[in-house]
Amino acid sequence: MRVSVDDQRCRGHGVCVTLCPEVFTLTDDGYAVAISSDVPAEFEAATQEAIECCPEQAISEAKDQPH
Repeated sequence: MRVSVDDQRCRGHGVCVTLCPEVFTLTDDGYAVAISSDVPAEFEAATQEAIECCPEQAISEAKDQPH
């Protein structure tokens, strides 16, 4: 699973960081970013919950591009 945060939509609510701090963090400006776009398998369920619970719908599962 790969994940990304749309920095134009994020408003810094921090729900994702609360649900999955292993994958998300807040920048110095208070906005969420993914620590790494590749989510370890053990954090996929919490990451999916963060995607679903984001008030701004700023988090999405990145779709792999065909080669």
